[in-house]
Formats: sequence, structure tokens, C-alpha cells
Amino acid sequence: MGWWSRASSRRRTSASCRVPSGPMTRQRTNFVRGRATLVNRVQKVLEGTNLKLTAVVSNIAGVSGRAILAALLDGEEDVTVLADLAKGKLRKKRDELERALSGRLQPHHRFLLTALLAQIDGLDETIARFDAAIARLCAVNEEEAVVTLLDTIPGIGRAMGELLVAEIGIDMTKFPTAAHLAAWAGVAPGNNESAGRQRSGRTRKGNARLKTALVQAARGAARMKGTALAAKYQRVRARRGAKRAIMAVAHRLLIIAYHVLARREPYRELGVDYLERRQPVAIVDRLVQRLRQLGVDITVMAEGQNAPPPTQATPAAVP
Repeated sequence: MGWWSRASSRRRTSASCRVPSGPMTRQRTNFVRGRATLVNRVQKVLEGTNLKLTAVVSNIAGVSGRAILAALLDGEEDVTVLADLAKGKLRKKRDELERALSGRLQPHHRFLLTALLAQIDGLDETIARFDAAIARLCAVNEEEAVVTLLDTIPGIGRAMGELLVAEIGIDMTKFPTAAHLAAWAGVAPGNNESAGRQRSGRTRKGNARLKTALVQAARGAARMKGTALAAKYQRVRARRGAKRAIMAVAHRLLIIAYHVLARREPYRELGVDYLERRQPVAIVDRLVQRLRQLGVDITVMAEGQNAPPPTQATPAAVP
């Protein structure tokens, strides 16, 4: 039986069924998704009242958002008083916040918002209990040390680390290489070639829970400045677009997680200029070629040699 057959059979008996915290981690994910649905419903109700709070506040379920919503439900209508409830960086958007709070709540809007916020509070308590229970299970097993190592990877926090352990386990010997794990998870590029012609490179379905979580983690990693993952996102996005770039970062995250689990070593940040340090000559050649395409005649000198006169790099003559 080949590795793919063995991996496919293991898919039916997922790692979440063998890792003690696995079933609880999956259930927690369901509650987190349910909470996100309720937050979207709150946003929908606010749009019906002409309150453009979501245009200024990125997270209406955060500290500032909940404080403003609580005041609105208590009957406060003065936009100045409501804007004073903003915390942290949101205070810098005071003028925008006052304009966004110019709507009006009707009694039925207050009823809907009160019911939705109560459900969100209930789910927050449930998720907190799941977090504590999963942490206790990880503490009495080898999972705790593994989750701590995964937490060193940009974009992967503790919750994401627990989900990775639940879906792929902690023993990487069942996958011959990191590429096999990426193919099993469904984040590896597709290979559809016919008559020497490359066709669609769409990824396979794979593990839907793991794939979704990796994409979410990739979005966070792409926004972390000064990291190799953020540099990869920018590099791929320029050539292939944002969606393919996010999938490429998700693929890289899983490859990194595989090696962290296999070696039991924390992640070491390579830096934004990692590829430039590995291939300096190729980078220079590409930049010189680009300059010449733009009509600039340039001479490249190695470091330590006498610098050419300033007139050495001049626009090429236009025929």
C-alpha cells in the first residue's frame, strides 16, 4: 500500500480522534464560527439604522465597539459622548466616529441587538471554557510542548497551534516529506498537465478544516512586517494576485509546521531579505535587465572596485 493510500485511510481516522484534545478543538472551532456569524448579524442590524460603525471600528465586538453598543442600547444618542467611549488608536478617528454614529436606533433594533449580543456573550463564555479545558488536556500530554513550538511561527497563535495538532497529530513520521503533508492537506499546487501543456493548478480538496485554518493564519502572517512570510506574500501577489499569494503563504506555513514538529525546534525567522542573501547575483541581473528595458544603460561594479563616474548610468539613445 502506497503512502497516499495509507494517508487516505488515516483521513477517515483523523488525528483529532487520536489526540486527546482533538474532538474538543473541533467543537471549539464550530463555536468560533457561530460567534462570527452573530457578529455579522449585528453589523447587518446596524446598517439598517444608518449607523456606519463598522466603517470605522474594525471589530465591533471588541472593547470600544461593545462600550459604544452598550451606550446606544441604554438610550444614549449624543455622538460626542459615544465617541468618548473609544479606546486606544480608535481615539485618533474621533471625527470619523462621530459621523458614523449619526444614525438612530428604533425599539425593534434595540431588541435585536440585545438578543444578538447576549448570544455572543454566551458563546464567549463557552469558548473560554473550551480554551481552559483544552489547555488542561495539553498540559498533561506531550501536546503542550508542541503547541508552544508552533506558537513561534508568525501567524500561528496558540489556538491555531492546537488545531494543527488536532488535525495532523504530533508524529510526522507518517508523512515521508513535508510535500506529502501539504498534498494531503490540500494546500499544495495542483499538477494537471496534458501533452506537455500545463493546465489548471487548482489545489485538491484535502482536509477542509485544516485548509481553512491555514488560510486564516496566512492572512495574519502576510500582515506581519519584517518577516519572510510577508515578503513571500508580496512577491507572489505581484505576479499571481492576492488569492494565490495567500494560498502560497498557507502552503509555506504548513511546510514550516512540519519541520518544527519533526525536529522539535522553534521557528527561526529568516528575514525579509532571505532570498536576496541567497541569490544576490540573480537579483542584480534581474534588476539590471529591468533597467535596460526601461531604456537605461548601466554598468555594474563589484563592491570594493572604483566607482564609475556619475555619467556612466545614462538613458539609452532613442532611435
